Amino acid sequence: MLRQWQSECSEQAVQKYKSKQVHFFCQATPGAGKTVLAATVASRLLKEDMIDLVLCFSPSLTVSEGIKRTFSRKLNCTFNGGLGSIGQSLTYQSIQYLNDEFWLTLRNHRVFVIFDEIHHCSGTELENANVWGQQILTRIQGLATYTLAMSGTPWRSDSLPIVMGEYSDPEGQLVVDYQYTLEQAIKDKVCRSPKIVLVDNEHLSVTNDDKVESFPSILEMIKQTKTSYQNVIHNQEAMEYLLGLGCKKLAEIRTQSPNAGGLIVAASVQHAHTIMGILSQKYAQTVSIVTYRHNEPLAEIEHYRQSDTQWIVSVGMISEGTDIPRLQVCCHMSAIKTELYFRQVLGRILRVNDAINQQAWLFTFAEQSLINFSERIEQDIPESCMFTKMATPMEYDFENQPNTSNDTSICDYHGTLGSKLVWGATSSRDSNSQGAFCSLDEIRLGSFKQRVISAFVRSEI
Repeated sequence: MLRQWQSECSEQAVQKYKSKQVHFFCQATPGAGKTVLAATVASRLLKEDMIDLVLCFSPSLTVSEGIKRTFSRKLNCTFNGGLGSIGQSLTYQSIQYLNDEFWLTLRNHRVFVIFDEIHHCSGTELENANVWGQQILTRIQGLATYTLAMSGTPWRSDSLPIVMGEYSDPEGQLVVDYQYTLEQAIKDKVCRSPKIVLVDNEHLSVTNDDKVESFPSILEMIKQTKTSYQNVIHNQEAMEYLLGLGCKKLAEIRTQSPNAGGLIVAASVQHAHTIMGILSQKYAQTVSIVTYRHNEPLAEIEHYRQSDTQWIVSVGMISEGTDIPRLQVCCHMSAIKTELYFRQVLGRILRVNDAINQQAWLFTFAEQSLINFSERIEQDIPESCMFTKMATPMEYDFENQPNTSNDTSICDYHGTLGSKLVWGATSSRDSNSQGAFCSLDEIRLGSFKQRVISAFVRSEI
């Protein structure tokens, strides 16, 4: 059964195609079900004899495999490009390797082309297009009978125009045919309402050449010293603290939903293995790990999807489009700090399932960019006004959540861990792979604190 937004959007798309317009752009929040929408539109076009074949492009093998499964199920046929298949799911990277026979087929048939997460492809013309955008402009744009572009985050971190996108003049805003925001998805119970925990430390002291400097936050320490964010995410004590919060929350959720899982987004392969060791040895968690160095990463992801393993640690493999609905907790420990990436990672824990508990929690450190992204998460697109305000500080307790059924959606909570931790600049096990960090002699941490941001907290009407 289709969700209301999928039904509305598919109807609008088909009607636009019937009016002899070729291109349709859908922006729907991560986790809303864009692949099912695309398969529904394809099914409608096939039944009404408007197309012969369906071709899907996406940014990764993981996403491509998910599309293939969904289309095979919705169209009730194989979707691998072989004999008797109605279409194929490919990656953007593969476009440049397709042979002349493939393009001849495209010219000789009515083809419906779907571009998933189209924001990866930039350019209005060859001069300003990236590699993937160039392939779409030169090989596909003029050949497809109809196109459907989809994006969960309809902008690029480099501010370049999205390929095949239409922009308003003179504002330069992306014009979409249908938009389904995170706020709408939460209201419709299509997506979970996320809570984001920003972990900070309020009594930092840095010793360098016998000089001691004190800082009230990680943010101020990074601003005023040579310490980088890499020091934070690779520091053993800081990692253990953040992961401990994640483990505690996942354990709480699993008392109601035993199959709930957690995702750790790591900065590197070595970082991922360090995190895996902390989870398994210090917190006695069951852990899977998947990185670009794995021989069969798709098989590992699928195994985790079907299992009850508590955590999966990933390096660049589960950032967008990956459908694992049992994920409900995420620890964002990546060095990538763009809003697009942050929102895509958050989207991994927003997909609803049949579990009793539908909470979604993301834990990360209080770095300036991540703070800004978190404060804007109540909107689907950037540069929108905020309606969140700070509340009175109160003691933070994961077991006894404060009543949030009011208009206050950001609260500042102070943890009860007061023990000082030594945060040495050489404590990172990943320092060799990441380059030399700062030469600070020693960093001392005081008590941690957590700031919790809840999106769309409202009273029941």
